[in-house]
Amino acid sequence: MCHPVDARAPLPPIRGGAVDARDLVLTSADGTQFAAHLARAASPGGPGIAVIPDVRGLHPFYEDLAHRLAEAGVHAVAVDLYARTAGPGQRGEDFEYRLHVPQTDPRTIAFDMAAAADALRQPEGGSADRVYAMGFCFGGRVSFMQAAEGHSLAGVIGFYGPLATPFWPGQPTPVELAPAFTSPVLGLFGGADPSIPAESIAAFDAALEAAGVEHRLVTYPGAPHSFFDRTAAEHAEAAADAWRQVLDFVGIPVGG
Repeated sequence: MCHPVDARAPLPPIRGGAVDARDLVLTSADGTQFAAHLARAASPGGPGIAVIPDVRGLHPFYEDLAHRLAEAGVHAVAVDLYARTAGPGQRGEDFEYRLHVPQTDPRTIAFDMAAAADALRQPEGGSADRVYAMGFCFGGRVSFMQAAEGHSLAGVIGFYGPLATPFWPGQPTPVELAPAFTSPVLGLFGGADPSIPAESIAAFDAALEAAGVEHRLVTYPGAPHSFFDRTAAEHAEAAADAWRQVLDFVGIPVGG
């Protein structure tokens, strides 16, 4: 299950000054134009994060998350991955994303992620001096995979991204791809998420350890899939710690 329609990103533990936010269209290496939403932190430089949504695409949850990241001092661009089959325009709540998810391709997703990373490194994107990928559910899987795509990322972050189950025919899972990773990994999981059992997290941990990849995998006991949601008060403690984990990983320690 992805985030509910009314879900919104939890507030970060530190909040800064003015945020410059806007919609934009990025161009991938194959010429595809795709929608994105950029939010710049108050000061140039520092970390930038390319936010990869769940299966619904560029949902308001992820636009809101980009703003929250910028408030915390991280330039952020949330991207859509369905432009090749659904076009680059804005979509409503009735978007039939299930028709488009199977048509995605890891190769063209990597093109889009390269464009997003480049946008964050430009002055218009905040002049980020280190760039990370961060995804949720389907996007969490995609984020982990970017560690093997040669984007010169400072790290990849996955919230409840499936690890050991295949998705694209003939393509490796994150566990299988781990030996090719060239970026540190932060994985955040719910202990009560039946779609990502403890065994698959352990297998990912072992694969990353064997490959010598710097990593931190955190499981929150009792937390479900999609626990990172400020409307889910019962999981506020897990969401707050997840914020701290993310900000520490990108070089903005908050203590606590």
